[in-house]
Amino acid sequence: MQRTRTARLIGIYFCLVIMAIVILLPIYWMIVMSFKTSAAIYRDPSLLPANLTLANYLTLFGPKQFLLYIRNSLIVAGSATVISVFISAMAAYSLVRLKYRFRDFIGRLILFSYLTPSALLFIPLAVIMARLHLGNTREGLVLVYLTFATPLSTWMLMGFFRGIPLDLEEQAMVDGTTMLGALLRIVLPLSAPGLVAVAVFTFSGAWSELLLALVLMTSPDKQTVPVALQEFIVGDVFLWGPIMAGSVISAIPVMVLYFAGQRFLVQGLAAGAVKG
Repeated sequence: MQRTRTARLIGIYFCLVIMAIVILLPIYWMIVMSFKTSAAIYRDPSLLPANLTLANYLTLFGPKQFLLYIRNSLIVAGSATVISVFISAMAAYSLVRLKYRFRDFIGRLILFSYLTPSALLFIPLAVIMARLHLGNTREGLVLVYLTFATPLSTWMLMGFFRGIPLDLEEQAMVDGTTMLGALLRIVLPLSAPGLVAVAVFTFSGAWSELLLALVLMTSPDKQTVPVALQEFIVGDVFLWGPIMAGSVISAIPVMVLYFAGQRFLVQGLAAGAVKG
């Protein structure tokens, strides 16, 4: 019995170590490459740090003004996250608690709209943004991101709201609060893990999105980080040093966000998997 348990633990830890290596190796490779020049990367692509330099980071923070692109991404992704969570919470609560015709059909339609590939819609969206005079603006990009983030966020929050007993809201309304008050004071606090999970997914999706930002944002001072990294690809020449340095810097906000909300994120994913 003891030997079987020990062998099982050894197997589990061995698998965990292999998984950690597989996950962390690309990150380690990216960090090491960011401290090498592009020429050194081609001559010595080994994973061992040697002849390291800060030239790639100085290039980003010097003439490339990479902090400007970071600011643009923070504004766009942060705005899209806040607005999407607010709209999704209202829509999900309506679909779960209110009773009206075609409610189930609307819920399924919301999910189907999310499943539509963005590659099929970027041209119509670009035309719509141009006619609304929102082309090449951060506001227009936020509005476009909402068309993809809100459906998924709404569908996820519906599962969390269904898991909250209706009796809690009815008791609150008996005590004198309104339905909106019950939502704000009962449902949303109990759904905090789901809200955090939705916020993290929305932010990371908007932060790393490239296609729509590349089409809609043409002014260099309004571009986001993924678009800025494309400038280091000139024809068939890849400037791997600056690309890796920019990737390291752009990964920091998302990693911090996941680390700060990991407890709520795990709870939200676990709860969303069994509710609804």
